[in-house]
Amino acid sequence: MSTLYPPLDPVWIYPSTDPEWVKKIIKEFNIHPVTAQVLAARRFDSLDSIHEYLYAKLPNLHDPHLFPDMDLAVDRVLHALKHKQNILIYGDNDVDGITGTALLTEFLRYVGANVFFYVSNRTSLKQSLMLDALDYAVKNQCKLLITVDCGITAANEIAEAVKQNVDVIITDHHEPTAKLPHCIATLNPKLLDSTYPNRSLTGVGVAFKLAHALTNLLISNNELSTSKIDLKRYLDLVALGTIADMGSLLGENRILVRYGLKQLRKTKRIGLSKLFSVCDLKAGEITPVDIASKIAPRLNSLGRIADPIKGVELLLIRDPVEAEALAKELDLNNIERQRIERIDAEDIEQYILQHPGILKNKAIILSSEKWHPGIIPIITARIAKQYNRPTVIIAIDQNLGKGSIRTIPEFPLLPHLRDNAQLLENFGGHDFAAGLSIKQENIPAFTDHFIQAANHHLKDQDIITKLFIDAEIRFGDLTFDFMESLSLLEPFGNENPPPVLYCDAKQIWPPKIVGKTHLKLYLEQNDRLLEGIGFGMAEKRPRLCKKNLTLHIAFTPHINNFLNKSSIQLQVRDFQIIDTKT
Repeated sequence: MSTLYPPLDPVWIYPSTDPEWVKKIIKEFNIHPVTAQVLAARRFDSLDSIHEYLYAKLPNLHDPHLFPDMDLAVDRVLHALKHKQNILIYGDNDVDGITGTALLTEFLRYVGANVFFYVSNRTSLKQSLMLDALDYAVKNQCKLLITVDCGITAANEIAEAVKQNVDVIITDHHEPTAKLPHCIATLNPKLLDSTYPNRSLTGVGVAFKLAHALTNLLISNNELSTSKIDLKRYLDLVALGTIADMGSLLGENRILVRYGLKQLRKTKRIGLSKLFSVCDLKAGEITPVDIASKIAPRLNSLGRIADPIKGVELLLIRDPVEAEALAKELDLNNIERQRIERIDAEDIEQYILQHPGILKNKAIILSSEKWHPGIIPIITARIAKQYNRPTVIIAIDQNLGKGSIRTIPEFPLLPHLRDNAQLLENFGGHDFAAGLSIKQENIPAFTDHFIQAANHHLKDQDIITKLFIDAEIRFGDLTFDFMESLSLLEPFGNENPPPVLYCDAKQIWPPKIVGKTHLKLYLEQNDRLLEGIGFGMAEKRPRLCKKNLTLHIAFTPHINNFLNKSSIQLQVRDFQIIDTKT
């Protein structure tokens, strides 16, 4: 992306401090004072909530029967099992949908069901992909269709399924629209009447809950032995889908992902093993960052430019030769996806640069017939982050636009999409990431309404990028023991980001540019020297080429393993020059 209009330096938001509360945390949990301050900064206000956050285990997962319709869903699946009815698992085409589809397919086959699976292909701009799935269900004589990560906004399509004598169970986690589908059961933690405590479950999480409830009932009916089934084997898929879908890594999701990462690190899925190899990853060291930056993009590339069904096949495959071929195909798809993304991203950024007036508004909306519909979600997320404002990017094909929307915390999306429902063909998603389809002729009116709403609701300070600081630290405290203490807060991800620490340090010699766009800094405090890496900060080097600079630095510490030697390195998030002596 061009940096002619780089984002302004972020405003640092320092944590409130309560020394007495921090002392209580240190005493109760015997942890490093800086780690205790991070917990205080994250607004934990009771020892019980900290204990749950640090030490919750699988038995602390919520009862799946807390979903109001779970009993109805389980009864219908058991009916299909008993009467040997064919079941179709129909999933969304992103990693959340692909992993949830693989999970339910594998689980239901394991307990004896006749299962088919189908994943929507959104590279075309069809308005109703679910009707394709219904055709597939009818063709394969499936009497039960279970959705994964989709379906909550498909009331009309589900009515059509019922007409064709296909029963439907919805498992989804997207916000419902006004008209709910009439089906056998709807499992969605975001339903208004839902009593399920974890509103942040992802699509694969809801699918896992259905498998959990079925397991409970089959065991209680003596139809399945506890020694024959271990639900932990599916948690690798739950972790993959939850991290890829930016699911909150707090509460129940945190338990699922923590144990899911353990499963991933010893995975027996040959397809995943081959995919790890293609990504140059060691299975035993997989992190959420690896999933988000390397594994998820390759799986997502199928739904963006190819056939997402191959993603489910990769997760279920048993043949090593086929698995290797499929993993390599995913890698090639990802390279092609990156090529298309570069072209479209450059075109979009150039347009913004040539029309700087766009940035006078508090929202950005762009549309074109040139952009690939499968790529725009990635670019939308990047533009929204770069300019810190609600962003809508619409790819148009044959007079129909497919839009991707990302926003900032101060501007939840769904109320504004509902206000403009008469201009849209369809919309759905969450308050902070959504999608829509719209006729080309309605784009100008929608653009005006959306931008007016953003300008009205957002203040100038809302669109200033903010950097939230967790704690101050001295270089002397940055030890391997401290890093062990900090690892209690893992896994890091959405709503549980890696801690950002700060201190003052002297720059002992000018920074180097590494990898063309990154900056390596050489920092010293009280005779201790540490290296810092500023990703994407190469253009800031001229500001740092003076002698004897003292910097106010915000960073996340991590352990760098290079040539079998471990060292603590600082991932620099931002810096401020506080002292210049020549």
